[in-house]
Amino acid sequence: MTEPTAPGDPAAHPRRGAQTELADGEWHRLHPATPLLRGGIILVAILGFALANFRERLIDWVFGAPELPGDPFEVAYQRGQLGWVGLAIVVGLIVGIAGFYLSWRMHTFRVGDEVVEVRSGILFRTHRRARLDRIQGVAISRPVFARLFGAAKLDISVAGQDAKVQLAYLGSAGADELRRAVLLLASGARAEARSQGVAAPAGADAAADAAGSVTPEVPGVDDQMPAGPAVPATGAPVPSFPPAASDAGIVNQRVREFLAPELDPDAAPPESVVRIRPGRLIGSLLLSGFTVALVAVAVFLVVMSVQGRREFFAILIIPGLAAAIGYYFNRFTKSLRYSIAATPDGVRVGFGLLSTSNDTVPPGRIHAIEVSQPLLWRPAGWWMIRINRAGAAGEGSAQTSTTMLPVGTLDDVRKVLGLLLPGLTGETTRELVLSGLVARAGEGFTDSPRRAWPLRPLSWRRTGFAVAPDAVLLRSGFVWRKLVVVPWARVQSIRVSQGPVERMLDLVTVLVHTVSGPVRAAAAAVDRRTGTEAFENWTAAAVAAAASDRSHRWAEGER
Repeated sequence: MTEPTAPGDPAAHPRRGAQTELADGEWHRLHPATPLLRGGIILVAILGFALANFRERLIDWVFGAPELPGDPFEVAYQRGQLGWVGLAIVVGLIVGIAGFYLSWRMHTFRVGDEVVEVRSGILFRTHRRARLDRIQGVAISRPVFARLFGAAKLDISVAGQDAKVQLAYLGSAGADELRRAVLLLASGARAEARSQGVAAPAGADAAADAAGSVTPEVPGVDDQMPAGPAVPATGAPVPSFPPAASDAGIVNQRVREFLAPELDPDAAPPESVVRIRPGRLIGSLLLSGFTVALVAVAVFLVVMSVQGRREFFAILIIPGLAAAIGYYFNRFTKSLRYSIAATPDGVRVGFGLLSTSNDTVPPGRIHAIEVSQPLLWRPAGWWMIRINRAGAAGEGSAQTSTTMLPVGTLDDVRKVLGLLLPGLTGETTRELVLSGLVARAGEGFTDSPRRAWPLRPLSWRRTGFAVAPDAVLLRSGFVWRKLVVVPWARVQSIRVSQGPVERMLDLVTVLVHTVSGPVRAAAAAVDRRTGTEAFENWTAAAVAAAASDRSHRWAEGER
């Protein structure tokens, strides 16, 4: 468990309930098993590898006796130096443990009303701050080894390059509660309560807790807050953290955590949950572009072998099999038990079997959406959804943080789009989305003129745009169908460009700029006059939407 502390002294503050203690504005430490989870196992593995592979050199270097082969401890015993060897091992262990302990003790964090702060380092200290109103998402990952200790890693993504704040590791239950509290603070609910002269929810005011005062209930705000510790008449808080391991049974608790579903059934309405069946996931991997490339390589190897050039077979078969197995295993495990649902904190995407991950995206953090369908998926009617998010382009896990639906049916696409952009649930907009996905031409879209066929010989009938009240829709592709949706409030700039060939055909390309990501929003091969009018109209719509946007504090005014 983490230990609440007072400002300036992370060990002095009295303990409170686990549900509110991590967001009380005080400094806290990470899970006690953090040193082992972050580096201890790697250190042990490195030492074991070194001893196993360089034993003879160690004997020569330490004892100066290469003529005495065998186990180092046997050599030390024969030379009467076993005590010194034992002392060196003990000293090394003490130094290692002390280093890990100091690293853990100097790594603290606190969550205030406006920022999340993390301090770390022994010799070189770092202090990271993340503004809550710039949070783009909160992700919790539970690696299989960390789950044995009941620990989880919490990542707070913030707009900006390399702006992520990571807390590795926290208690599993504490990570869930801290995410809920962080998203509540980011929503502006607590700030609104204070601006109206209402006392903050439990756990926000250390002085009130110490005096034993009871926080008044705030309609519409306290309903979203994690339950605080009960306060009896004597003023002493009743601890609400989980019971001791001896009472709960730590083995049974870990087994329940491993068997529990990634998404709690009570966390979201069942009708809003979208899941992927394992059979569909396997089929999508077998019908991927990687499989096509793998088949092409296999055909090449067979042809070369028939011609007597079997050296290619020997060179490529082992690396090719390893790459194929690794690709399929990685993609399958990262999408297994996938679910996306609407929760009170935002849209939550979860996946994983032994190691699990889930990411909660608050309202208004989606900058662009792309719905695409590869040619091999068309007979099955499968689609993929990716998004652009601020701060996700430079992440190592950018693919998982930007893929909202790895593979799904048309009904799944409708549900997920409704979760990501509620403005797309209107009847007219739903028809536009359906036309953008499956229609060949027209049906609410302004398509490229016939003279655009030299630039888009197969897809000029499907290349076009449509305008909805909350977003602009851009469709393209004949072989690889795509529909891009950009909310007006997330548009950063609009550009009209015209190359030499487009100038000859009296065409332009209208680019809609958003944050960096896998989605590129462009209306290509548009009639010049139509594109110029679209530039003026879209610019006005984007400016008006940005001026009225309040999604950075999405809970303000919702009382």
